[in-house]
Amino acid sequence: MTSNDNDHRGLLPAGLADLLPPDAAREARAIDIAIERFAAFGYERVKPPLVEFEESLLGGPGAALAPQTFRLMDPVSQRMMGVRPDMTVQVARIAVTRLKHEPRPLRLSYGGNVIRVRGGALKPERQFAQVGTELIGVDSAEADAEAVLLAVDALRAIGVAELSVDLNLPTLVAAVGAGLKLPADTLRRVRRALDRKDEGGIAKALGDAKRAIDVFTGLLRAAGPAERGIAGLTSLKLPAAAAAEAARLSEVVKLIHAADEDLPLTLDPVEYRGLEYQTGVSFSVFALRGRHELARGGRYSAGYPEDGVSEPATGFTLYMDAVLQASEAPAARPRLFLPPGTPWRDAGPWQTKGYAVVRGVIAADDPRAEAKRLLCSHALIDKEAVPL
Repeated sequence: MTSNDNDHRGLLPAGLADLLPPDAAREARAIDIAIERFAAFGYERVKPPLVEFEESLLGGPGAALAPQTFRLMDPVSQRMMGVRPDMTVQVARIAVTRLKHEPRPLRLSYGGNVIRVRGGALKPERQFAQVGTELIGVDSAEADAEAVLLAVDALRAIGVAELSVDLNLPTLVAAVGAGLKLPADTLRRVRRALDRKDEGGIAKALGDAKRAIDVFTGLLRAAGPAERGIAGLTSLKLPAAAAAEAARLSEVVKLIHAADEDLPLTLDPVEYRGLEYQTGVSFSVFALRGRHELARGGRYSAGYPEDGVSEPATGFTLYMDAVLQASEAPAARPRLFLPPGTPWRDAGPWQTKGYAVVRGVIAADDPRAEAKRLLCSHALIDKEAVPL
């Protein structure tokens, strides 16, 4: 085999990458910290399979991710299967099937890798680690606030101190449109104008419907700091269903501020892109430095509404690649070289002191040089850990 052949072996498909030292260890440590914080709040871990039957994986909220799902034929059952593009739908399936008799609310956590057909402009990775929680079987403002606060708690524990939360109501525009009895084509034009933050486009789409123009323009102007945005929403003459959604969001903001008054909260009530299967209060968590999106979550229907099997739920996912970029790398553990012939039992005391022990397994004339070659920070010489 030539050197060029070896080089080609290292090539990977676009959007896929090897995670090398020390990043692989950092990610594993961050996942462990997050799962432990979830457990401290009563969330129990589940582990769904990497591949599932297509009808299970892409049912219910999973339908929104069908274009991002790799499919393959199961040679055993001769049925189509999908490789998970997201773990939320799997945890929801577990809740409404295997754990359907467990008391509600049901608190579950998870961690694992997902893969998608294509990446995006801002997130080109196609395989990445997801870690998160689902709170299933209850529809309340307290549950919505818990999801936000737990995501923030986990990120802080990992080492991302400065955070902000952007709150959304992805179903609000549809609720307003239904309440005002707008034709579907008109609502689509309004939606495009909202996406462009174009007040003139809203007026053009709605013609002489002054009330509708005032409402949708007010929704657009409500974006910004949460308290100001809530005040703006409250002042609007919203249809009943939309007013109920706005009131729910207001309650969630109050609960979050009561728990963490210094947490920056913003609001964008017309944002829905990337939140297609959300059914209520939703959110993204950002690092103030760099504005990485570290987490996303919100309310949805767990299970398979098309089959009449669903429960109210809320939850979130941490995007570990972004989390690692936004957090400080922990101090590296010192590596201690033990010369060949050092008894195995002698490693324990040094490990207790915080060293990673690297045992020599081949003869070396110069233990210091061998230790440096193996990227050690110390070498055991005369029973002492000597810095190099």
